[in-house]
Amino acid sequence: MPIPDFTHHAHTASLSAVAVNNRYVVTGSRDETIQIYDMKKKIEHGALLHHNGTITCLEFYGNAHLLSGAEDGLICIWDTKRWECLKSIKAHRGHVTSLSIHPSGKLALSVGTDKTLRTWNLVEGRSAFIKNLKQNAHIVKWSPSGEKYVVVITNKVDVYKLETASVSGTITTEKRISSVRFITDSVLAIAGDDEVIRLYDCDSQKCLCEFKAHENRIKDIYSFEKEGLQVIVTASSDGYIKLWSLELSKIQDRPSLLCEVNTKARLTCLAVWLDRTSETRENPDNATTSSYVNEDEQPLITRKKKVCWTDSSDTSAKEDRQVMPKKKKSEGAQQKKKTKLQNSK
Repeated sequence: MPIPDFTHHAHTASLSAVAVNNRYVVTGSRDETIQIYDMKKKIEHGALLHHNGTITCLEFYGNAHLLSGAEDGLICIWDTKRWECLKSIKAHRGHVTSLSIHPSGKLALSVGTDKTLRTWNLVEGRSAFIKNLKQNAHIVKWSPSGEKYVVVITNKVDVYKLETASVSGTITTEKRISSVRFITDSVLAIAGDDEVIRLYDCDSQKCLCEFKAHENRIKDIYSFEKEGLQVIVTASSDGYIKLWSLELSKIQDRPSLLCEVNTKARLTCLAVWLDRTSETRENPDNATTSSYVNEDEQPLITRKKKVCWTDSSDTSAKEDRQVMPKKKKSEGAQQKKKTKLQNSK
C-alpha cells in the first residue's frame, strides 16, 4: 500500500521538475526556485535562487552534482556538498526545455526553444557540438549504456547513435509525448496525451506492448528494479499514481497493476526515491559516484557564486530583494545593540 511519508507545501506556484539522488529530493517550480529536501531527516534543507524563470529540468549526477535548466536559457552545475553554483552556462538563446547527463558524467545533452540540440563537455565546462533541428524539441535522454540517446519533438522520437551522432530510427505516436524512460538499453517506454503506455524496441522501432494506464493524459513515467522485479511508475493528470510490474521475459504481456493511489491533485512530475541502505537498486538511468554529502550540513540558501560565459553584471533584482532584507535586519540589530550599550554607559 502506498502511504504518504513526507508531504510539504513546496512552492508558491506549480511544480515543473523533480529529481532525486540517494540523499536528497529537489523540486523546481514556476516560482523560479529550486527547493531541497533531506529524505534521511525528512526536513526541508534549503533553496537555490539562481535562475530567473520557470525551472524546466533537474538531474543529479550521482551524489556529487546537480544540473538545472530553466526558461532563462541557463544550465547551472551545482556542487551538492556545499550547494554552490560551480558553473552557470548560457546554454540556449531561448528556454532550456530538457537536459540529460551521460552515464560517464563527461557529457551532457540539452534542447531548447532555439531549435538546437547541444552537446556539452562537462570536464571543461564548454560547448562541444551544436546540431540544428527543424522544430523545437522538449525531451532529450541518454540510454543507460550511453551508446544512444533519444530526442522528442511533439509526437516523434528520434533515436540517435553516439558513434555517428545521426538518427538511426524514428518512433511516431498519434498524440504529443510527455515523458520517455529507458527500461533497458533497448526498450523505451513512452507516455503522452492518449492515456496509454507503449514499450518500443529502440533498434527496430517496433511497438512491443501497449496498455491503457490512466483515464487522463500521462504526465510522467519512471522505472526502477526492486528484488529482481521491474517496476514502472506512472503519474497522470487524473491524480492517480500507479505502480506496474513488468516481466521483461514476457514483455508482450500487459504489465500487472501492483497498487495505485489517488492524490486528488493535478500531477505534473514524478520521481522515485530509493533508500540506498535497503535492498533496492534503481534502474541505471543515472551513474553513481562514491562521493557522499556531509551528514552535519546545515540548511542554506545559495545565490550566484561563479558565472562562466555570462555578463558578471547580470545580477537579478529578485536576488537583491531576497538578500537585502537580511542585510538590513542585521545592520538594524547592530545599531540597536550599539544604542543599548551607549545607554547603559
